[in-house]
Amino acid sequence: MISVIRHSPPTPARRLARSRLALCAPLCALLVATGCAQQPGESGDPDHSPEPAAVSENATWESFHGQLNAQKYSPLTQITADNVGDLEKVWEFHTGDVSDGSGDIPATVWSATPIFANDTLYIGTPFYRLIALDPGTGEQKWAFDTQTRKKALTQPVLKNRGVSYWAAENPVPGEACQKIVYMGTMDARLFALDADTGKKCEGFANHGVLDVNQWNDTHAKWPLSLLQPPTVVGDHLLLGWAGKDWAFEQAPPGTVFSIDARSGEREWTFQALSDGMREKSGTANVWTHMSADEDLGLVYLPVSSPSPNFWGGNRQEKAPLATSTTALDIDTGEVVWSRQWVHHDVWDYDINAAPTLMDITVDGEDIPALVQATKMGFLFVVDRRTGEDVWPIEDRPVPAGDGSVEGEIYSPTQPFPTRPAPLLDQTKKPPVWKLADIVGGGQCSRLWDQLDYRGMYTPPTTKGEGTMAYPDSSGGVQWGGVAYDPASQTAVVNTSHIVQYVKLYERAAYEKADTGSGNESGFSPQTGAPYGMRLKVAMNWLGMPCWEPPFGELVALDMHTGDVKWRRPVGASQQYGFFMPEAWGSPTIGGPAVTAGGVIFIGASMDAKLRAYSLATGEPLWSDQAEAPAVANPAVYAYKGRQYVAFVAGGNTILKDQVGDQVVVYALPQE
Repeated sequence: MISVIRHSPPTPARRLARSRLALCAPLCALLVATGCAQQPGESGDPDHSPEPAAVSENATWESFHGQLNAQKYSPLTQITADNVGDLEKVWEFHTGDVSDGSGDIPATVWSATPIFANDTLYIGTPFYRLIALDPGTGEQKWAFDTQTRKKALTQPVLKNRGVSYWAAENPVPGEACQKIVYMGTMDARLFALDADTGKKCEGFANHGVLDVNQWNDTHAKWPLSLLQPPTVVGDHLLLGWAGKDWAFEQAPPGTVFSIDARSGEREWTFQALSDGMREKSGTANVWTHMSADEDLGLVYLPVSSPSPNFWGGNRQEKAPLATSTTALDIDTGEVVWSRQWVHHDVWDYDINAAPTLMDITVDGEDIPALVQATKMGFLFVVDRRTGEDVWPIEDRPVPAGDGSVEGEIYSPTQPFPTRPAPLLDQTKKPPVWKLADIVGGGQCSRLWDQLDYRGMYTPPTTKGEGTMAYPDSSGGVQWGGVAYDPASQTAVVNTSHIVQYVKLYERAAYEKADTGSGNESGFSPQTGAPYGMRLKVAMNWLGMPCWEPPFGELVALDMHTGDVKWRRPVGASQQYGFFMPEAWGSPTIGGPAVTAGGVIFIGASMDAKLRAYSLATGEPLWSDQAEAPAVANPAVYAYKGRQYVAFVAGGNTILKDQVGDQVVVYALPQE
């Protein structure tokens, strides 16, 4: 049975909405355990009037997505669509914590959204140092070194996605650690530092350090790497973890821990897999950030897929919380509702972005909604109180296997949203790019002929070159997620168009074929399973994509209707030092931020440029060159009457071998 383990008495519900939803939690947990959780309307009151708008009234950027609702929205208006072209660089800071992987230190992947809180800009680095900067000048206030080994224990590279911030509601004068900054490490330690001084909080866990790996008690093949900072909801720290992709059949099973923000004591543990599945599978973890509605008392979990990722013969039992959005009561950890977006996931379509909470008006009705972006290029829109559809979500037939993979029983159907429409066409093979095919001497056409693709959800195969993966496990939409402007009710999302192909190998054949792996590509053993796998990007000998551009787009959607307002290629691809035309776009990692000034800010692209677009039209308004792709979400903040936009340009070797250690901040010129 799916279980929630409480480690201290639950805090009493504090609001009427919270108590009403909590009453149905035991029933919902039972429904989840019996495989019914994906059905809408299981809990809550669909006739209940909407809660207060999920809009940040203050110009804060205190969490990974700006705010707990993950809107990545700033109400600041000093920078507008009319004057953003005048932005100038006002300061930059280099951490020194960078490696290209050519020496003894693994390459760095730096995706840390800068956090603005306590009149300070806080960052974490891929060498696991915390740094506090003056937000107006970039002058260092303090730095703390966790003394973490520079070893890629669970990842092919060193990764960090930043820090989290907490402040006591009623601070005690003169006491330390009334404001705390938290950061995790790859070896599963969570550090808590006084936000003013950078000194460890002695009252938190073991003198300011919590060893999360002490709770890693099943298939403990690696530490529970803390690459994503905790989600801070009131006095709770919600902590997920990352692991080793594609390596083992059995892996540490998915857990989320609620931890007291002051003491580091564990309050409750959520487990996504049943006890039976935990014995033979693993993961179904939460490796990215979460979102929360404090008025409803709910935290929303984007849950990943179980192990092994590309063969599921060991996990035929239903696992309704895997590859899902699951809403938990923040005080108890009980399941309030859950929607599964991929049944029996054998494509590594884990839910990789925090759902964005937004209040929308559809057919004259105000709806407290949740939008879940996915790797598949789908945006699922539900009522965040209950999980009910806003626009119909239909289970439709999908392709069956070709009989080459033993032990599998594929799901005959998968969920498809009717609105918004898919961000890319997954019904057929994308057209071969004629230019790449000519340069490759027909190499791309020959590859297309050898790949099985009968629409998305075509199962993996051992035949030919394998199955086309489009969209593939890197997206669609990546962990940057959806931004939202509440005034116009416009959602903004960047999406990649990438074709990969996956092939399964029986164990003996795999051992002969294995030539190693890279970052999210190459061979992976799935040790313990009867099949290893290979994942490759569909390119010709010169490294040109075999599919037609654009390779990435920025899309704006009218959330009154779910219709596309505009879409345009975003960024430029880069190869061998040459920039491709911007009309071709770029694959992207990292998401956008939007402002009340009518501006979208985004990095994310291969060409390492930072850009601003018009929220109304998608027109490009401004750009500047960074030292590496800015794969972190930007931050927007105000300090001493001036509006700033901050980017971390750290790079990601999935995009290209260009890494950096740059924090770069922009503002309008001062008169």
